[in-house]
Amino acid sequence: MCVGIPMRLLGIDGIAGSATGDEGDALIDLSLTPDAKVGDWVLTHLGHAREVISAQEAALIGKALCGLRAVMNGAGVGDAFADIENRAPQLPPHLADALAAGKATG
Repeated sequence: MCVGIPMRLLGIDGIAGSATGDEGDALIDLSLTPDAKVGDWVLTHLGHAREVISAQEAALIGKALCGLRAVMNGAGVGDAFADIENRAPQLPPHLADALAAGKATG
């Protein structure tokens, strides 16, 4: 399973960005997020920013990651997933469109 880590950009030098998050500071590649600015939150994976995200989305992802860490350490999840507990799963937009069009596959 791949896990994206939210990080906040502290500085940018070309395609390199210095960023900070719950797991510390890191130098990340910004080639996939050319519009990212200092102060933006980015979702990172293996040292690369994958997309610019909102502060709210970064907080939700951070909370979920804390919940996963707690479970891995033998504790309970707490309210780490409160934002999704009481709703049905949602299809990605392209699959929802396919379903609405009567297609059985994406």
